[in-house]
Amino acid sequence: MLSADNQKEKKKIIIIDFGSQLTKLIARRVRELGVYCEILNLKEFKRIKNFNSVKGIILSGGPSTVTKKVYPKIPKNIFEKKIPILGICYGLQLISKVLGGKIKKSQRKREFGEAILKEKLKSILFKNFFTDKKAKVWMSHQDAVFKLPKNFKNIASTNNSKFTAIQNEKRRIYGIQFHPEATHTKKGFVIIKNFILKICKMKRNWIIGVEKNRIIKDLKNKIKNDKVICALSGGVDSSVVALLVNKAIKNNLKCIMVDTGLLRKNEFKKSYSLFKYKYRLNVKLINSQKLFFNKLKNIIDPEKKRKIIGSLFIKIFEQEAKKFKNVKYLAQGTLYPDIIESKSSTGSKSSKIKSHHNVGGLPKKMKLKLIEPLKELFKDEVRNLGKSLKLDSLLLKKHPFPGPGLAIRIIGKITEKKIKILQNADDIFIKSLIKYRLYDKIWQAYAALLPIKTVGVMGDTRTFEYTCLLRAVTSEDGMTAAKYNFTNEFLSKISNKIINEVSGINRVVYDITSKPPSTIELE
Repeated sequence: MLSADNQKEKKKIIIIDFGSQLTKLIARRVRELGVYCEILNLKEFKRIKNFNSVKGIILSGGPSTVTKKVYPKIPKNIFEKKIPILGICYGLQLISKVLGGKIKKSQRKREFGEAILKEKLKSILFKNFFTDKKAKVWMSHQDAVFKLPKNFKNIASTNNSKFTAIQNEKRRIYGIQFHPEATHTKKGFVIIKNFILKICKMKRNWIIGVEKNRIIKDLKNKIKNDKVICALSGGVDSSVVALLVNKAIKNNLKCIMVDTGLLRKNEFKKSYSLFKYKYRLNVKLINSQKLFFNKLKNIIDPEKKRKIIGSLFIKIFEQEAKKFKNVKYLAQGTLYPDIIESKSSTGSKSSKIKSHHNVGGLPKKMKLKLIEPLKELFKDEVRNLGKSLKLDSLLLKKHPFPGPGLAIRIIGKITEKKIKILQNADDIFIKSLIKYRLYDKIWQAYAALLPIKTVGVMGDTRTFEYTCLLRAVTSEDGMTAAKYNFTNEFLSKISNKIINEVSGINRVVYDITSKPPSTIELE
């Protein structure tokens, strides 16, 4: 995130990623405290020679087990550097194993989901956490500590796990079996706050306003006199990237808006006008609808859709680069959640969930070099950054929209007819959310078209048409999400309006699944 010079000076918390899908959430919680942190894998961590700027270390959870002969571990001498350490889940088991404790795999006492944690000993780590010496926490483990390392004390337990939280207060080493970073752990943020502020004694050093100036400075230093093409979709992420790069280099930036035909109804025209006339950006609009429709014809697999779309975008940008002459870079709005869902950003063993067109969907060989100034930011941080750049409120509050667009909201084959049906249904849904003042209460909402035709009756006539799925979720950062609880009256109104006004749909359903186990998008 920082330039090499700043990294040497800036005090920070290091998070070692052992492959947990929640590692980025740990980083998010630390940043919410206004504290700078870096996520490193084991190889990166072992390359650190100077620990003067490291004020605390957090060991993440992960899929590995210390009960095997070979498992990922940190050097034992790290515990002698007098740096506060917090182990979470696998991190707790690793601390115990390395320092002489014992861990075993338990088939009977596995814990997945909510558990009741009981306080056994007062600890600075748990200050203001317990209510009547109890708290609800979220577990996901099948290994457990059954013998403590020397000089460690048990500070909390559950019915199925005796040593759920342990500490060596003198050495400032702590371990917890549950996940405080997950919202499922009530008041879990308090634990992270206690560790960062009270144990590591960190001060606030992560301010988005300051980071904006740092990012612009780093862009200037990197790009210098070279030229940049920016992939501009009109969403929050790409809009913020365009404004940042424009402030850094201005005359050497060309923004490309590719009309794939896969966007929401009339959305492209509004965005284009805003960038061209309000922000005075050098914007070119390219109509590539036929190209995208032809390439996606008969494609059903969602990963193939994403890769086709990603490859087409790059081809178009490379063609435009030739016209602009001497273009070296492609700027795009990749975020933290994009990277963790496409691949592990740290090289750890976290599993790939899906490709994002601007991460896993990119071809291996590219003529343009990537610039991704937001790739270590969460969505709310990007919105704050956009606010400091005076981004229009309509863009700033816009819900996340996937790069592949409606292609991944039409399950199965894509046709122009299906696109128009979905655009009309989605338009009704979004406009209704705005009309009833619900839009700003929701993280992301959309309509999708399912590959299911069902029988209906309209005007005494039998119909056989598509099913429209509506989805709306609340979230802090897109890493986890819960359904938005509409009233039955609202859902009935939307269902009637879509069925009456959109030819091709005769059934509407509402998706109530959370993330996890589902993702926010269907494909």
